[in-house]
Amino acid sequence: MTTAIDYADIAGLAGRDLGWTDWLVVTQDRVDLFADATDDHQWIHVDPDRAKDGPFGAPIAHGFLTLSLAVKFWTELVDVEGVTTKVNYGLDKVRFVSPVKVGAHVRMNAVVAEVTEIPGGYQLAVDQTIEIEGGAKPAVVARGLYRFYA
Repeated sequence: MTTAIDYADIAGLAGRDLGWTDWLVVTQDRVDLFADATDDHQWIHVDPDRAKDGPFGAPIAHGFLTLSLAVKFWTELVDVEGVTTKVNYGLDKVRFVSPVKVGAHVRMNAVVAEVTEIPGGYQLAVDQTIEIEGGAKPAVVARGLYRFYA
């Protein structure tokens, strides 16, 4: 569920848990499209028959594919209103903790760790955890940096 936040309220967001997104199924089609977009056609991602005998017992999503889902998930969690520009500024510390097998369900939790005033706006440092349904450890943990300008 998307939480609408007014720009005037950004400064008070530090420490706020934005909740969890809906589950998303990681399909072989999505993995193949990502492989085409990045020219990373390693067999553990794109060859289901060979991947059955590989180290994970099935094809897995690229780590960067799983990380890139943070963009989709972020917009599912929050919409900052009253801004002229929204910028995905970057990432601090990213870890690919567990592989995501094709067919797995993933979702993301986001907690606003810090809010910093910048010229013309605010920067949010957001701790993001992408988990795998039924998994003992998350798939990805990262701190995303988002900027909002009035």
